[in-house]
Amino acid sequence: MRSCLLVSSAFMAGFLSPLSAGAGERHWLAGDHHVHSHYSGRYVDGVYKLGADGIYPLARNAEMARGFGVRWLVAIDHGGLGLSRQRFEQQYPELLASRAAVPEVIQFHGMELDTPGGDHSSLIMPLTPSEGETLRSLESRYAADEVEDPARDDTAKMLQALVEMRNASPRPLVFANHPSRSAKGVTNYHGHTPRELRAWNDTAPEVAVGMEGAPGHQGTSLKPNATPETLRKRGYYVNSPTFGGFDAMTATVGGVWDSFLGEGRHFWITATSDSHRNIADGGEDFWPGQYAKTYVLARPEADDIMDGLRHGRIFVTTGDLISALNINVAGAGIGETATVKTDQTVKVSITVRDPAGANAHGDRPDVRRIDLIIGDVTGPAAPDADRNPTTRVVKRFTAADWTRHGETFTLSYTFKATKDGYLRLRGTSTDELEPQPDPIGENPWPDLWFYSNPVFIDVK
Repeated sequence: MRSCLLVSSAFMAGFLSPLSAGAGERHWLAGDHHVHSHYSGRYVDGVYKLGADGIYPLARNAEMARGFGVRWLVAIDHGGLGLSRQRFEQQYPELLASRAAVPEVIQFHGMELDTPGGDHSSLIMPLTPSEGETLRSLESRYAADEVEDPARDDTAKMLQALVEMRNASPRPLVFANHPSRSAKGVTNYHGHTPRELRAWNDTAPEVAVGMEGAPGHQGTSLKPNATPETLRKRGYYVNSPTFGGFDAMTATVGGVWDSFLGEGRHFWITATSDSHRNIADGGEDFWPGQYAKTYVLARPEADDIMDGLRHGRIFVTTGDLISALNINVAGAGIGETATVKTDQTVKVSITVRDPAGANAHGDRPDVRRIDLIIGDVTGPAAPDADRNPTTRVVKRFTAADWTRHGETFTLSYTFKATKDGYLRLRGTSTDELEPQPDPIGENPWPDLWFYSNPVFIDVK
């Protein structure tokens, strides 16, 4: 594997150039909202020991993220018994120092919330003078593991927290992390369930806005000296495997995510590293941006990045398969709603940047196919619904269908609008028509995918 210094020049060429067009314009900015530091520790003989889980100082994470083309990241260390005080008194001052040391990367304050009644989630704070105090207050009163009280680990407690976040100004953000990692099977949900995620979004639709489509811990097969006995599945997904590195809730066409979109929910997906210990240091993780990137269409400003995350101006990719993705449907782009007339002929225009430079593995992957996926919006569904039977792949594009100009290629599709719906894109470097369950020991680098968030279609 190449070091960060060897690959950084290839990344930085495309990473810095958008800003030259003007700071007031929005561009695709790569980031990661799930990054751990040495403040993610473990209890050893009753004492919380730093560096026993995550191992890196915050500035080290930011430096490595910068080298892999990341423009923003969120420091979300684990919670635990009484750790809100440590986060405020120790981790937060180190974050302020990291911001000063690596100003090229916008660094948000947050935590991996031990979510009452669920699994983990990324709690992301707006960048304000009160961010430290506000997070300390939320964590001390709502984090399930902050106190020894089993009654606190209840979804009702999370909904109470979301009400408070909904009423805050500015509002934080919450993304459900690794949603199927604790599931008992692909449709045997546990921890994060469709019912729970719907309740979050119903309670605070501008706060609980999405989930990790692609979890971290993707380097499990690359851990030095791994043996068949010590190998773990990608993402640490034991009973519900990942599919091309993506969670089943996202990867299944017509599955959980599509059931949310079919209700018209603005519920978005992301991709993260969940970085604790890099494979080069004996771990199973990639650095932020080394393998997975969440691209947000935003100005290089904290507030606008938060706005992009909140409103779904997002696409995700692994292995730097693409670095820009624009969809135009009657003037609407990713995360937006196109308003069209009944029976109107609608053209979908798509522009993709497939970078020519090498990725962090030294590969130059090509997009082999892009799938256009369309589903109907039919209104509210049952709390446990996990299917949208209207969702289908309407077109599979290959290189014969697009026009290339250097690193950029364009393609289009035309359809007649008859009902409310949405469309989204998925692309891959593989020949798989659908992403397959990831076997233990799989090398993640040849198995690359990208996903867009949806464009909704409102038919008048």
